[in-house]
Amino acid sequence: MLTLQDCLDMCDLPCEIVDAIAEHEKVPQIVAAELGNCLAGSNGGLAVIHQFILDDMADAIGRSDYRHLARLEHTLTHFRHSHPGMPAVS
Repeated sequence: MLTLQDCLDMCDLPCEIVDAIAEHEKVPQIVAAELGNCLAGSNGGLAVIHQFILDDMADAIGRSDYRHLARLEHTLTHFRHSHPGMPAVS
């Protein structure tokens, strides 16, 4: 049987990205790891993940959850650093 950690290791995405996907899609981490893996390997999938993070940030702002927003900003910065083709936020 695979554990959550096994799935996270196989999806080759940082845990913070998997968490952002899980938050956006309202699914457990293990499902988000599978979805993230599929997206990361698909055409345009990285842009979808990027948008998920931006959407999560907007939700955090709407809830005035600035601690979570700061974590998501860090996640976005790391994601953009790892994938330099992502557009800047205007």
